Amino acid sequence: MVTSQGTASVSFPFPSVWGIHSSIAGRTIIWGTFSIQGGWYGNFRGRPIPINGFWNENAKQIAFDSPYATFSGNLTIIDDQQSRIRHFILQGRFLMKPPSLQAGESGSWIATTDIAQNQFPVSGNAYTGQLPPVGAFLTSNFLHQHQNFLGRTI
Repeated sequence: MVTSQGTASVSFPFPSVWGIHSSIAGRTIIWGTFSIQGGWYGNFRGRPIPINGFWNENAKQIAFDSPYATFSGNLTIIDDQQSRIRHFILQGRFLMKPPSLQAGESGSWIATTDIAQNQFPVSGNAYTGQLPPVGAFLTSNFLHQHQNFLGRTI
């Protein structure tokens, strides 16, 4: 379940769908989407997987568990003034766990979602004048391809 600590507002759009990518030593392990709605769900290889998560609003930190890995990370918000797009970027580390064949291995992950700046006011700081990390463009492209494939916006 989604839990929030501190204030009732949340720094990212809720509900939301995120493109996610993770790798161990440069090798892609996870490439898919996850959604934060009434519950959290991952969609890796076309199957929805329930995820238990925790959001700490004050620290802008997230932690969540899938059946195969434990993730933790931080939120960064970047506003692109030219396109008027607000990028929400979660990134951090993960640890694979049994029954995964990679149990005990760790790596990095990044997840992104983006919306028009006027659709969601931020609670906290949004950075301007800087580019998101490369992984943000990859996951954003994946997310939009996924939405176009479904023929609708999620």
